[in-house]
Amino acid sequence: MLNNTPHITKSDLFEILSARFDAEKKLSEIPNPSLLHDADKAAKRIAHAIQNKERITLVGDYDVDGVSSTAIMVDFFRQIPYPLEAVIPNRFTDGYGVNPTVLERIDADLVLTVDNGITAIAAADICKERGIDLIITDHHTPSKTLPDAYAIVDPKLPACNYPFKEICGAEVAWLLLALVKKELALQIDMRQFLDILAVAIIADVMPLIDINRTLVKEGLKYMMHAKRPSSIIIRDFLNKSAISSEDIAFMIAPRINSAGRLEDASIALEFFTATDTHTAYKQFELLGQLNELRKEIEAQTTKEAMASANENDKVIVVAQEAWHEGVVGIAASRLVDRFEKPAIVLSIKDEEAKGSARSIGNVSIYELIKENEHLLTKFGGHKMAAGLSLLRKDIDAFREAVNASAQKLDAEDFLPTENITGVLATEDIDLELLDLLESFEPYGEANLRPSFLLHEAEVVSIKLMGADKSHSRIEVRQYPHQKKTIELITFRTIFEMPTDRKISCSYSVSKNEFNGRVSVQFLVKKIYNAAN
Repeated sequence: MLNNTPHITKSDLFEILSARFDAEKKLSEIPNPSLLHDADKAAKRIAHAIQNKERITLVGDYDVDGVSSTAIMVDFFRQIPYPLEAVIPNRFTDGYGVNPTVLERIDADLVLTVDNGITAIAAADICKERGIDLIITDHHTPSKTLPDAYAIVDPKLPACNYPFKEICGAEVAWLLLALVKKELALQIDMRQFLDILAVAIIADVMPLIDINRTLVKEGLKYMMHAKRPSSIIIRDFLNKSAISSEDIAFMIAPRINSAGRLEDASIALEFFTATDTHTAYKQFELLGQLNELRKEIEAQTTKEAMASANENDKVIVVAQEAWHEGVVGIAASRLVDRFEKPAIVLSIKDEEAKGSARSIGNVSIYELIKENEHLLTKFGGHKMAAGLSLLRKDIDAFREAVNASAQKLDAEDFLPTENITGVLATEDIDLELLDLLESFEPYGEANLRPSFLLHEAEVVSIKLMGADKSHSRIEVRQYPHQKKTIELITFRTIFEMPTDRKISCSYSVSKNEFNGRVSVQFLVKKIYNAAN
């Protein structure tokens, strides 16, 4: 594989990246929200509730998309102004989304959901019995049976005519609010929510094409001068001349997510909806502490999960008592990286096990789980990630069944997909290359940052970095005749000098800003062994 990678120049790279996109959409070209199934009906009902002073309760979700969706709604209603009760279920005491447990503490005439509800059949029936109108806004894939709700706004519904389906929960909520604004003839500028919207799209790993690309690009620009206290704190924290999608994905999203994973997502909601920078800063500090704690718990869980994994299985399934429910998804991702196989990590409590699944290559973990749903009490998700619950007594049977299902798949489906763009000459890696790469941002799902290859480069020296010396800085020379060397950085990897003093790896190029000085940074993505 490595020997077949083409040598490319900067102009080749420009052509390759240009071919990824059609003409870019402007904000004014975002399709009409009325094309969303039931959106007009939902907007009219919300407007009617406001005009008639009905009690409205919003039910969100505890991940970044759910919190962002909730924050946009809260801010919008604040500007009308109209009282809105916002509830984000607690992962540990309430479970997911609008459900019978959550409805016990809701007293409303109208219940709205954001980023959840498409599978809430029991909750919809309870709302019907209690005379509550339920409006579901979601973006997850529906089952054959839909909840009996007043309106369901979800681009994945077969009956939905919205031209771009791959939007997150916050986008669905934002588009619906644009129709509510129209119904009530409000003077609210919907562009003011682009900063939060960009965070949600990036964190929920939506494909950065079509309207997602437009919204993220404009949202990141807007964040640089937004007066929203949370955006002021984010840009102060990042301290950069421009914020990239990767800054959000790696530095901001995990912090926001940590609240729902470890404690309660209300901490993150208070950060987004803070009306002054003092409050926003306080919440952001708390999110930072939770994120550090999350890393510790996750590292311990991952270590234990790796020790109990059977690496001969096609799908790694591990389960243990008292693993923290909030980190099993991340632990599953780490197992996928380590074993290059789909992984399911389950936390057992009493007689029930709850967990998360992550996939690899072209394997749909959702379909593998669905094929064995007779052994589950609950499941949901998509091709690359899913959540599931089952009884403790059925874990072994499920492990065997899901592996039997996986045996039927083509071996090639399990191959990790790493698209290497090409081999760049050392002298082509400069500030001009950074400008070229920047012009095609934002990078993310469906527009991956280009990956380049170093094949059998000479290792000149290795230095360990970080407080715990867990990162490596590797100085390499691409070809023996060159004087110029480059420094590769590997995070969370202690790289030891190979016996042949050679390294083959893929890497990405990014901008490093420090004390106002811009330099090129080389980040190792994958180190290949000699057999590749």
